Amino acid sequence: MLSDIKGSFIIAQTPFDDRGAVDLESIDSLTDFYLGHGADGFVVLGVSGEGGKLTPEEAQAVTARFIARAGGKPVIVGVSSPGTAQLALLTKQAMDAGAAGVMIAPAGGLRTEEELFGYFSTVFGMIGDVPTVLQDFPGASGVWMSVPSILRLVEAFPQIQVVKEEDLPSLEKISALRARQGRRVAILTGNNALYLPYEMGRGIDGPMAGFSHPEMLSGVYRLYTSGDVEGAHRLFDAYLPLVNYEAQGFWGVAARKEVMRRRGAIRHATMRMPGPKLSPAHMGELDLLLRNLERALERLG
Repeated sequence: MLSDIKGSFIIAQTPFDDRGAVDLESIDSLTDFYLGHGADGFVVLGVSGEGGKLTPEEAQAVTARFIARAGGKPVIVGVSSPGTAQLALLTKQAMDAGAAGVMIAPAGGLRTEEELFGYFSTVFGMIGDVPTVLQDFPGASGVWMSVPSILRLVEAFPQIQVVKEEDLPSLEKISALRARQGRRVAILTGNNALYLPYEMGRGIDGPMAGFSHPEMLSGVYRLYTSGDVEGAHRLFDAYLPLVNYEAQGFWGVAARKEVMRRRGAIRHATMRMPGPKLSPAHMGELDLLLRNLERALERLG
């Protein structure tokens, strides 16, 4: 059951070669990199994973490759799409490949609670009893869901087993969801992990975020859940300047890919067009950030 998941779930990047083609071999090295730094599971084809830039055939190949390499760890597949037929196709492909579930955000253009419920009623009527992560990310979807609306969706559709909460400000919304919920679902958070230790304090079950140093995500989670709250904050604070830098939308994703290339996780830092390309100024900023990070980690011991 996805409702029982806890830990560090990585929003996986999609590797491309220097021409912009999907780099399947780098998926293997990237998955090993994530697992080696404490990943408890994966989300593939999310927003920062550039899922919307892939053809259905590419999405199927990327999903299958991650699942095959994940060593039995759960893999959740982002299937959000403007069209429900495309969403249903991607869902079937993902589940046939062995995914643990799918992640869905409401389609853009929904304005009322009844439209929201009508949409998910249609979606679940098409995909059936598939474990689902409800993604509350109005910054990407353009759809704002209130706490009562989210809780009503959870009660109406047992397929929803996880809420990925990344509306801002996140902290009060997390507290409200935890205080008012009936059926318990897992709550994980994204937003580039900008507020991770504080969100842990509000009762989340772990991060569902992307970062070039996934050992920070798993480290903060494990320190916090073991009772070392101050240690979790100290570790987070060492990485915070780089976390902030990677929080610049797709520019931040480009920076993340470059750092992971330097760390040997992927062969190329390419983003598929339309996507930004880092300038020499960006490279110098990353050099400075990584030097400062190394010094901060040395101080932590």
